[in-house]
Amino acid sequence: MLHIRNLAEGLKIFKALGSEVRVNIIKLLLENREMNMNEIASSLGITNGALTNHIKKLEDSGIVKIIPEYTGHGNQKVCRVDVDKILFELAVDNQEEKEEIYTTEVPIGHYSDYRVFPTCGIATRDAMIGEVDDPRYFASPERVNAQIIWFTKGYVEYIIPNLLPVSQKIDQITISLEISSEAPGINNDWPSDITFHLNDEEIGTWTSPGDYGDVRGIFTPDWWFPNWNQYGLLKMLVINKEGTFIDGLKISDVDITHFSLNYKSSIRFKIQVREDAKNIGGVTIFGKNFGNYNQNIAVRIKYSPMKP
Repeated sequence: MLHIRNLAEGLKIFKALGSEVRVNIIKLLLENREMNMNEIASSLGITNGALTNHIKKLEDSGIVKIIPEYTGHGNQKVCRVDVDKILFELAVDNQEEKEEIYTTEVPIGHYSDYRVFPTCGIATRDAMIGEVDDPRYFASPERVNAQIIWFTKGYVEYIIPNLLPVSQKIDQITISLEISSEAPGINNDWPSDITFHLNDEEIGTWTSPGDYGDVRGIFTPDWWFPNWNQYGLLKMLVINKEGTFIDGLKISDVDITHFSLNYKSSIRFKIQVREDAKNIGGVTIFGKNFGNYNQNIAVRIKYSPMKP
């Protein structure tokens, strides 16, 4: 997902989408998942030279990714759409105080607390940690290297590092992570109600549509089993003065002022599938070297000076 926070930041995307040819290129790639340059040019009836210019604009904007494919006839460029959503923030910030940004990330194996139930498992980039469906291995020291974890119900909780400058208060927290349901095997239609908590307060629930395994994740290692979770959806959770949002859609009225967070505060983030949820479809959390986005749990905190 591309997150555009202001109009100036989105200028390249606006230019990239301001062409019917480039929009048609995106449609083709969405229909076919990936195509090489010759296939795209032939489908659109344009020259390779003209296509190169269009693809360059789409690549610069972050919408399209080019992957070299080595064949017996040399290097062929393969293109695919590299985002599932584009989110624009057009709200005007009327705060008189200047806000600053602090960014950090949390590896998915660095949870501080957990309680999980099978089906469940944990793995690094290179191998499984212990045995599947045995929650005891979530306590293994090797868990700090985990790049994928999954469980049917229960929770994992993370401590978000708070290294804000002295005398600052938190105005907004944005958390981005790749996540999906957890079905026995794989099932793209497997809804799961995943609930998020901040410092033990429930801030909202999002229903994951499925546990995706129709194609291998872009970054999922080759040793990973083909009938297991392959990739998730990149979701963006935002808590600000207006409430709590997932990908720009409000999921609760719990707002950031409820927590009175500042530079001294502990910030604990919990991901849970409740035992009383309507859809107990589990959760899979993807870290670097798994799935489609090659990232840990990314955190962006907006802060400003505390009032005297």
